[in-house]
Amino acid sequence: MQVTFVNPPYPVGSHSHPPFIPLGIGYLAAVLEQNGYDVNVIDCQALKLTLTEVENELRKRQPDVVGLTSTTLTYKSALSIIKVAKKALPNSLTVIGGSHVTFWDENALKECPELDVVVRKEGESTLLELIKKLETGESFDDVLGITFRKGEEFVRTPDRPYLEDLDSLPFPAVHLFPIEQFNKYGNIIFPVMTSRGCVFWCEFCTAVRMFGRRYRMRSPKRVVDELEFLYKKYGEKQYTFYDDAFTVDQDRTEEICNEILRRGLKIRWDCETRVDMVSPKLLNKMKEAGCIAVWYGVEAGSDKVRDAMGKGISLQQTFNAFKWTQDAGMIAVASLILGFPGETKETAWESINLLKKLNPDEIGIYIATPYPGTPMHDYVTKMGWIRITDFNRYDTATPIFESPTMSMKELKEIHDRAHESFYIRPTYIIRAFSKGGVYGYSTTRTALAWLRRRIASKLGLR
Repeated sequence: MQVTFVNPPYPVGSHSHPPFIPLGIGYLAAVLEQNGYDVNVIDCQALKLTLTEVENELRKRQPDVVGLTSTTLTYKSALSIIKVAKKALPNSLTVIGGSHVTFWDENALKECPELDVVVRKEGESTLLELIKKLETGESFDDVLGITFRKGEEFVRTPDRPYLEDLDSLPFPAVHLFPIEQFNKYGNIIFPVMTSRGCVFWCEFCTAVRMFGRRYRMRSPKRVVDELEFLYKKYGEKQYTFYDDAFTVDQDRTEEICNEILRRGLKIRWDCETRVDMVSPKLLNKMKEAGCIAVWYGVEAGSDKVRDAMGKGISLQQTFNAFKWTQDAGMIAVASLILGFPGETKETAWESINLLKKLNPDEIGIYIATPYPGTPMHDYVTKMGWIRITDFNRYDTATPIFESPTMSMKELKEIHDRAHESFYIRPTYIIRAFSKGGVYGYSTTRTALAWLRRRIASKLGLR
């Protein structure tokens, strides 16, 4: 039994960053390999493949199962690949998983007759059982966590319980990806997952709905075993922790840091976490263990908007976290969401002005995007506010819905001006130049790019 995973491409023009290793496929492939299956990967993002090239590859490989993962942004391209897969291999089983289809399962089956099965939420145990059933010719009826086509009907089985022992998972099958292609974009930054689930309930986020409202953790030893394995096999020194909140358990985070130091791993890494889950002691330990940057979800400067998001943090906690992170000698990155339901021009500028007061080293400013599976999506749908239904435009840079308190045009203008007002500040540009090295080069280019956009706008060139 042969399985081919396909990593679908982003829509043209939506992303310009270098490709990265998709952990979801990496884990699924590793579990199947561990159980004796022949597995390979077609990475459209890394290889820049066209649909025709994907079809030719599938014809050449002749897999029994074609599996895809998709976010909301890659959903339509994933369906296009499923269509060509079925055309090339009419007898293959086509399967898709990921955050978008978990909450769009029956819609996906309706929209794509060539799709056979949707795997919902965590997929490792589900896909393994599904393929075993396929191999023996048994019915899929009792496979938990799937929605599948059965004749003219769709069958939705109950959710599968979450995997409790994350240490039982093999390391992701990184060797199946075109590593030589990633090297073309500079040093590879290997993604590492140390936990799943979240103890919070932010209105705009799918993570807690996808992986559960409980924090399941890998052991510090197992996490650092993976770091050491990757370091010795590939010689790369930079990693990013993919946890939604890396420091939920601060004692465990410190244990990971101590284990890195104990083994003498000279690596660099970054992570994402909450402003209410750090301390000066922990941040200094993270810096000592190689952490170079921490991403924080600041989200909004208005208490009212932040409370509506369900974020549960205060401005004082935010100021503390940024000061402590920069005092420890690390890059502090602020993530902001504009246009959440209830946002006004005044509250949006509260958020932008908060960034100037925080003075982070880098920022990410995103437009509130109603992803299926989130309370925000349910709410704006119920209110009849959604104006764009093309998922190719759900890129966090495009307004998707029109609310009574802020028009889509106003939101887009404020979003662009927010970047400009941050990046063209003399204090930011001076600091970017003073950083030197790769980071200084990167931030200086960002500042100059936004300055060029501002000048072009003044001249009526855009």
